[in-house]
Amino acid sequence: MPRSARGPAAVPRERELADRLHSAAIHLLRRARRGDPLTGATPAQLSALSVLMSGPKTLGDLAAAEQVRAPTISRLAAEMERVGLIRRRGDPDDARIVRVEMSAKGRRVLGKGRELRIADIEARVRRLEPADIDTLEKAVKVIEGMLRD
Repeated sequence: MPRSARGPAAVPRERELADRLHSAAIHLLRRARRGDPLTGATPAQLSALSVLMSGPKTLGDLAAAEQVRAPTISRLAAEMERVGLIRRRGDPDDARIVRVEMSAKGRRVLGKGRELRIADIEARVRRLEPADIDTLEKAVKVIEGMLRD
């Protein structure tokens, strides 16, 4: 019996569905990330690179996006610069501001990680029955619509 059908303390259907979707999305991406070590980058580096996809950021902006403190992002950025994943650039309008941006190597590493994750998910999708693939396609369209709101 679904939880939403149990008495006055029942969890609303939408809440239960949101909980299950949250859990499924996290578990799917955790499994898909198992190939991330093949990129040669750490999880923290890949996460920072994903933030830089939208363009150069100050270290403060990057720290805020990654929800870490300034010393942590400074160490991470120094290591990423050392291995060639990012570059530091001065701000053309204010010499006191330094921005970090993804390098060509960083784009390749991030792209490789994405391709590995997509390949993992694709393999899982290919094991589904055709009707389930159709259902999944409809569900993805609904989720994409939710993200446009």
